[in-house]
Amino acid sequence: MTLSVAQLKQWNLPVNPINYAVSYEYCKKNNPLLIANIKRLLLSGKGLDSFFMEQLYKDFFLDQSKFRDEIISDISQLFTQIQENCLQSSSGAQDLIEQLDDNIPALMSNDKNEIKSAISKIHKASTTFKKQQQGLVEKLELSQLQTQKLEAELEEVRQEMYLDPVTGLNNRKSMSKHVDTWLREDSERTIAAIVISVDHFKAFSERFGALIGDVILSKIAKKVAGYVDDSGLPVRSASDEFIILLPDVEGDIASEIAEKIKQGIEKLRFVSVQSKVRLPKMSISFGISEMKNMEPLNQFINRTRKKMFCDSSS
Repeated sequence: MTLSVAQLKQWNLPVNPINYAVSYEYCKKNNPLLIANIKRLLLSGKGLDSFFMEQLYKDFFLDQSKFRDEIISDISQLFTQIQENCLQSSSGAQDLIEQLDDNIPALMSNDKNEIKSAISKIHKASTTFKKQQQGLVEKLELSQLQTQKLEAELEEVRQEMYLDPVTGLNNRKSMSKHVDTWLREDSERTIAAIVISVDHFKAFSERFGALIGDVILSKIAKKVAGYVDDSGLPVRSASDEFIILLPDVEGDIASEIAEKIKQGIEKLRFVSVQSKVRLPKMSISFGISEMKNMEPLNQFINRTRKKMFCDSSS
């Protein structure tokens, strides 16, 4: 416990339940993936913040196994029902075919009673088959409703997994997923990145409060997303940082987009609804680069982030 608190002080983070849980796990050294995520961010030059710690807590600590078990159970039950329906349909059809095979010769007989008996048996088998099919239709309709409900639940999970709750933009997990898809489609395609950092946002948030800070971030995020068409991907990657990934776009075009975003954000004006006080203007810094062939995504983003620091210092 002492090591965990000391580690939080070293990271300049407050001791709260979420931060403590992450720090405790880090100090125990039993979770290599969590440790790798923290070290990767520290090596990138950006310090740990509450946004990143909340993401780690969500990814590594929140118990989602119960939900996963429920989803798996629902899917398994649905497949079982569909399989049973298919078997019943096949069995009913087979019974009808057997009745037809058994009674068709009798229809060719000269004995009227034999013909009448064969027709009666075929009619009875046909009626039974129709009832079975009607029951199967009702079961399939029920299965369809269950499928639609399950799809809605899975869509909610996707939204929770891949979207940032404050801004509605994609998160880092979604970013990796999209890049993998783009490169599977074309391993040599050009991907440009714009890394955007909101200037002095930490000081702004400390002065006016986290709630107003989140509102401002959502406004900036909306402006960022407004300059990206459906093929691009706007991402909230940190507390005060956004990333835009642009497939099939070269660096000079990405630079023009970044300049337009910068100008658009600088034109935004913010007023507190409660106090009517005009809030300070916001500005951004950005870095741009193109992904190199077979370059890991984290390396690509860190390289773009360093360009932002170089540009701002020059």
